[in-house]
Amino acid sequence: MKIVESKKAPVAIGPYSQAVSLNGFVYTSGQIPLMPEIGELVSGGVKEQAEQVIQNLKAVLTAAGSDLAHVVKTTCFLTDMRDFGMFNEVYAKHFTGKPARSCVAVLALPKGALVEIEAVAEII
Repeated sequence: MKIVESKKAPVAIGPYSQAVSLNGFVYTSGQIPLMPEIGELVSGGVKEQAEQVIQNLKAVLTAAGSDLAHVVKTTCFLTDMRDFGMFNEVYAKHFTGKPARSCVAVLALPKGALVEIEAVAEII
């Protein structure tokens, strides 16, 4: 197992890695919409937050030798399922390969985020 780190994504805010790679796959930790440069939430609603989350995921995947096109599974967390449609608009724009996905509502996310995404991707 190899620990994956990217300076272009927010540092982990707990005792975990941004991602690990093993046997040709990378497993990311959940990314929330923190701006890597300052460690603060991006301003705006679920669309803006989803965009930042995906940018953070891209950075981690790149550091692991992968990209969004090679994602095989995502798990998405929303604090409000009424945001599902707006979230899907952003998600569909970036995950054009349509990986398998679970999307669940949660009571709360770290730092008050509205959205979090974790991914499993093939290393290319």
